[in-house]
Formats: sequence, C-alpha cells, structure tokens
Amino acid sequence: MQDLIRKYKDVIGGGLILLIGTGVVYKGSTYKFGQLGNMGPGFFPVALGALLLVLGFVILLQASRAAPVIDAPRLPAEWRGWICIVVGLLAFAFIGARFGLVPATVAVVAISAFGDRKARLKTVVILTAAMVFIAVVVFWWALKLQLPLLRWG
Repeated sequence: MQDLIRKYKDVIGGGLILLIGTGVVYKGSTYKFGQLGNMGPGFFPVALGALLLVLGFVILLQASRAAPVIDAPRLPAEWRGWICIVVGLLAFAFIGARFGLVPATVAVVAISAFGDRKARLKTVVILTAAMVFIAVVVFWWALKLQLPLLRWG
C-alpha cells in the first residue's frame, strides 16, 4: 500500500514538473531565442523549461523503478513550508516589480527559509546574503536581466 502511495506521489510530482516545463518551453518559444553569445528573452525560459522536462522524466523513470517501501510512516502535510514558499514567490513578484532584484531576492529567500521549522535567524541571514550575491552576479551582471538592483516607488 505504501509503495503505491509513494509511486503515486512521484508520478503526480513528475507529471506536474513535466506540465510546468512544457508550459515554460511553449511560452518561452514565443519570444526571440537568439544565440548563446547573444541571448534573446526566450533563451533562458526555454533552457529552464527543458531542464524541467528532463527532471520530470527522471522522476517518472524513478517512480517506475521504485523499490517497495515496507512500513513507511505516513507524515502529516507540511503546511507551513507550502505556505511560506507560495508567499515567498508572491512577495518576489510584488516586490521585484516595485523595488528591484535585491529586495525581491531578500523577500523570497527569507520568507521561504522560514518554512523550515528548524530555521534559525543566523542561518536565514547567511543564506539570504549568499543568494542575493548569487542573484546579482548571475542574473544582473552575467545575464543582464532587465530588473534594476534597487528601485524606489
């Protein structure tokens, strides 16, 4: 019984990732693709969607080969984690459009990190600082994302 539940969860998860990846590739392909040296606005979404498709297929493949789980305890839903992640993503969209990349990254990482019951303030601050640095280097500096670092208003 537990084996069926685990496979069912993996199949649903892999299917959802495939669905999201397909949607991202489809929507990204409506933008100019460009080349590797001169990326257009559709390059990154299509590449990300393709990675999601590969990940979805790997999860589905693993679900088909999953070994039976014997007497696995059923864990309660982690609503705190789900809520923090969704609120973090919504905060990123809202704050990013109004205040820029740095405040939006701080919001999404800090809010999502507190979805973990074991999260400590010091760890969240270090994680947030590291992710802001990575976001600035990768998205603003390297990929030239058209989102200002800071914006007021």
